[in-house]
Amino acid sequence: MDLQWYPGHMTKARRMMQENIKLIDLIIELVDARAPLSSRNPDIDQLGQQKSRLILLNKADLADARKNQEWGAYFQEKGFYTVMADARSRAGLKVIHTMIREACKEKLERDRRRGIKNRPIRAMVVGIPNVGKSTFINTFAGKACTKTGDRPGVTKGKQWIRLDKNVELLDTPGILWPKFDDPQVGERLAMIGSVKDEIVDMDGLTLKLILYLKGAYPGILQERYKTKEDGDPADILGDIARERNCLKKGGDLDHTKAARLLMDEFRSGRLGRITLE
Repeated sequence: MDLQWYPGHMTKARRMMQENIKLIDLIIELVDARAPLSSRNPDIDQLGQQKSRLILLNKADLADARKNQEWGAYFQEKGFYTVMADARSRAGLKVIHTMIREACKEKLERDRRRGIKNRPIRAMVVGIPNVGKSTFINTFAGKACTKTGDRPGVTKGKQWIRLDKNVELLDTPGILWPKFDDPQVGERLAMIGSVKDEIVDMDGLTLKLILYLKGAYPGILQERYKTKEDGDPADILGDIARERNCLKKGGDLDHTKAARLLMDEFRSGRLGRITLE
């Protein structure tokens, strides 16, 4: 499945980030803990050269706890400061102030030597669509500063948010990159909702999710939907449609309705804590 989604406003957003990178001390990059590598925009590393970096693995409550630890260790080995978080419930957010100061300790020391006092740390919040940037900022600030939504593309322009006298955040729109070289990256991003559902073959995508779950999380579909897992994905989807009474007029199974039900239950965590890579 070859998925590509790069609307025009993303080019404008990337240009805006390039123009503002010189104003900031730190990049806070949000990734989706269910697909930590696929949900990293490779352009961010190029844009963020010479800047302090903090990676926030958001939606960690929806991801496999063991995999969270493995991915956290992976990014730390790469030299990033790393925090596990669930921006909706504030889980993990308490340590972020400490992490921000730790990541910017060289900047703070330079300011101290120059006699500069009370200049706030300026951090740019970046990430692909629908990883929870606006929810993170609103929760971290303790007030509604930005628009939020459960679909990609809600944030359209930049916005500065002053948290306190020590930290200012620059919110930016979610941007993807022009081409996914690995088709599986596009598929994983579609599964977590970072690509608009309207351009996705949801039936085909759900069959790929079923195939992955059969191998990586055996028994999870049987437990949730009372279906055997020894058939091919299409048969399993039919069993789910039958179990959940997904029917068309006339009584035929509605595979598309069942596919959307399964995808919604994966995205919301009702299937359990699942990591896609």
